[in-house]
Amino acid sequence: MTDPSATRWDEAGQLEVLTFDIGDERLAIEAISIREILDLLPETPVPGAPALVGSVINFRGKIIPIADLHVAFGMPIEDPSPDTRIVVIETLLGGEETQIGLRADKVYEVTLLDRDSASAPPVIGMRWRRTFVRELVRQDQSVIVLPDLPAIFATLERGHAGLDSPLGHAA
Repeated sequence: MTDPSATRWDEAGQLEVLTFDIGDERLAIEAISIREILDLLPETPVPGAPALVGSVINFRGKIIPIADLHVAFGMPIEDPSPDTRIVVIETLLGGEETQIGLRADKVYEVTLLDRDSASAPPVIGMRWRRTFVRELVRQDQSVIVLPDLPAIFATLERGHAGLDSPLGHAA
């Protein structure tokens, strides 16, 4: 059985990803998980839902929860801009394939990352939970974060421990 959090580099040591910004950080998600990239749609708040997934959208008759990774990474939540998009992904959650929308401050492009430029997150010196970061990939003069979405969403399955405060920090 493969680890759902493991990076699936291809035989050439590359990974095709969609890059996007959350705050001032560049993140990347495997392109194979992307289902849609949407302009902002009206969101319906869900009373009592954890801050990480506090709203839903109705897209083509399907209700899709919206996750805000600002919350998971303890970053300030920003007002939407003309560049804000919803990246709809499909991921395994609670044993079943689930579509979730990720609010992104700006979406860039599909690109290839190289395994030779990747490293595990450091034990110290990170401002986020290390368990929420799968790998860091050096590219040009920046670092791209590969978030560990299964670990982030597993907090919801465990009763959203640690992500139920407004800023996503454990109470």
